[in-house]
Amino acid sequence: ASHVTVVHRRDKFKSEKILADHLMEKVKEGKVSVEWNSELDEVLGDKTGVTGMRIKSTTDGSTKDIALTGVFIAIGHKPNTDIFTGQVEMEGGYIVTKGGNKGNATATNVPGVFLTAQSLVPTLQMTDGAKIAIISSQMASHMRAPGGSYIYRASKAAVLNLGRNLAVDLKGLDISVGIYHPGWVQTDMGGQVADITVDQAASGLMARFDELGPDSSGCFRTWDGQDHPF
Repeated sequence: ASHVTVVHRRDKFKSEKILADHLMEKVKEGKVSVEWNSELDEVLGDKTGVTGMRIKSTTDGSTKDIALTGVFIAIGHKPNTDIFTGQVEMEGGYIVTKGGNKGNATATNVPGVFLTAQSLVPTLQMTDGAKIAIISSQMASHMRAPGGSYIYRASKAAVLNLGRNLAVDLKGLDISVGIYHPGWVQTDMGGQVADITVDQAASGLMARFDELGPDSSGCFRTWDGQDHPF
């Protein structure tokens, strides 16, 4: 299609921010337009096929006709979690998360990483030069122990140790494992005073993933390629 019109019943998207941002970039480029606070009322057409759609405002009930040649109904998206079926608790296709306020603060960094790797190993074995990249943090290092953030530091240290041992056990399967510190990044968590931008962190990490191989498996490195003390 040369142009797409998205009809959304609210005044903003509830999807993941990265998906919403990607769509809004298309809006800026003029390839997509969004009809906010609206819903599909009727698909219009004749014997030749679809000729348009009538949308209704969710705020005042007014209607509007838009000429087009195709209508596609989409409600959310299906999470790509089939590989975890039967291994972790799921609900409606989504992995059930367990927050730290219930004593599960290390679930994502420790069993989460292990179960993911365990699920993917059979597939990775069929790929030449397969790699597993694990995001830890400099806070995992025994060289950085200023006190505080006990659970966070413990979980990052645990996933570092997990990655190091996976590197040993998967070496015979030609699967390389690298553990990385992404940097102090200007995100909602890091704030604008952080050292590097999201783009710098992402490009740096991609370069690290590209260079990962059997000779560097088990490494603990920063986003810009420096070896980090364990």
